[in-house]
Amino acid sequence: MEQPVKVLVVDDSRTIRALIRRSFEKYPQIVICGEAANPIEARDLIIKDQPDVITLDVEMPGMNGLQFLEKIMRLRPIPVVMVSALTARGAETAITALQMGAFDCFPKPVSVMGADAFAGLARLVIQAAHSCPGARADATQGLQAAVPHGPERAWVRAFDLVAIGSSTGGVEALEQVLSGFPRQSPPIVICQHMPALFTASFANRLDLKLAPLSIAEGKDGEVLSPGDVRIAPGGERHMVVERRDGHYMTRLLSAPPVNGHCPSVDMLFDSVAEAAGREALGIILTGMGQDGAEGLLAMRRAGAQTIAQDKASSVVYGMPRVAAEIGAAEHIVPLNQIATAAMAIRAH
Repeated sequence: MEQPVKVLVVDDSRTIRALIRRSFEKYPQIVICGEAANPIEARDLIIKDQPDVITLDVEMPGMNGLQFLEKIMRLRPIPVVMVSALTARGAETAITALQMGAFDCFPKPVSVMGADAFAGLARLVIQAAHSCPGARADATQGLQAAVPHGPERAWVRAFDLVAIGSSTGGVEALEQVLSGFPRQSPPIVICQHMPALFTASFANRLDLKLAPLSIAEGKDGEVLSPGDVRIAPGGERHMVVERRDGHYMTRLLSAPPVNGHCPSVDMLFDSVAEAAGREALGIILTGMGQDGAEGLLAMRRAGAQTIAQDKASSVVYGMPRVAAEIGAAEHIVPLNQIATAAMAIRAH
């Protein structure tokens, strides 16, 4: 029988801790081994109870969650799920936490608090307990050793469009992949599972760090140009691509979630398969679930080249695993080699 997941809940609000505890009650595979109101209490409980996963509030007295996260990642790496307010400031903090090594961020409701306020947090905690702890360290090392941009780096094949899908672990993975692409790259469209507000902060950070590319949230009706990177806005609309008058254009569509997600990687990949066919490249990265696998298969059947991240470098080997199993991925590649592999692909 599988051992239960021991969770330490860290939040300065007694009410929030009670709501989180209540949301875990229906999951017998989760055991709350301790609760702490601040990082000092949490430190002692980590030593005493050896939790498998920590849920960590951001704003706390004495030492905020980011400061404590930095110490955890440096001294005793444990999967951490940040619980962050769903505000512009909270989104900025959440992206910082993910770049520092947090497994994922769960949006804390700002005003509405009830029995379902933390629905979905248990699923993240269970997945975090089974994640690959070394993958994030590999991603960080890969970023530090990223190949510098230069005139000698060029795409062997001039793809019309590159589509990338990712979820848990995707913040670091996307940064590493994009850091390997030069200014003269095909237009790149991305679906990264994130709540509303988070994607804008993420896109802005990437745009500042990766100067050769023009990175922003996708807009409805925007014509794509070489060097553009557009990230699907989190929220209630899907981002797709259409071809009109010889140009590729992003569209934002209101539609029900697909595979439980809005925006959905499958929706994006399906549209790229139809719009660009064999002139496209599809890449699926780390993430839980299976969103994007069928869409990547549609791209491959349309003649596109396809890449999936390998198991060893994935924080969560879910989406790329399903893609590999159904034959959607033509190439299985470690994260730190995906950019190079993509640029080296030749015509069929």
